[in-house]
Amino acid sequence: MDLLSRFHSGVAHQLSHPAGLAGRAIGRRLNKGNRPAVAQAVAALAPFEGATVADVGFGGGVGLELLLASDAETVHGVEVSTEMLRAARKRFAFDIDAERLGLDAGSMSALPLPDATLDGLITTNTIYFIADLAPAFAELARVLRPGGVAVLGLGDPEKMRKSSFTPYGFVIRPVEEVAAALAAAGLPVTDHQRVGDDPAAYHLLVATSPAAPR
Repeated sequence: MDLLSRFHSGVAHQLSHPAGLAGRAIGRRLNKGNRPAVAQAVAALAPFEGATVADVGFGGGVGLELLLASDAETVHGVEVSTEMLRAARKRFAFDIDAERLGLDAGSMSALPLPDATLDGLITTNTIYFIADLAPAFAELARVLRPGGVAVLGLGDPEKMRKSSFTPYGFVIRPVEEVAAALAAAGLPVTDHQRVGDDPAAYHLLVATSPAAPR
């Protein structure tokens, strides 16, 4: 592998699992670059007063910040990166001490939350690093209450394939395939939003867990 390929591979690894000084820098870049998409994801989730919500794979923490600024009563953050967890515990120490925010290590395929815990969740730029969507989406369905909402964000596949780092460990799927996997897990897509007007704009899939029968 030549020097440029090693660099792109290193960037891809840090995006999937930020660590060390480079991970901290990646976290700051993620907060800046992802803020518009995450802000629209939180708006699509529309947490109601008293809701319990989560950001699964919160990375640099911008989603936690925006969820904490919403009407939600309790926020959970789940993240695989020790560095991102450490940074979030420092940044959001007040909210943790106030028991409004809980942070846990874990992956989307094994969420550290009990069944039917959440009224809603967001997860953005996470599924590129998941080999099998079925168990991961089953976990999202498991932790949502009846009528709960999941907002999943992903880059446009054609645009992602042109990136210099996505050949190194990223799984790029058609949006239709992702929506079908959500539906198969019991989370049918009820809204498909785009972040911006560009034909290759970012995708937000809003999926809703069926309400409990009356």
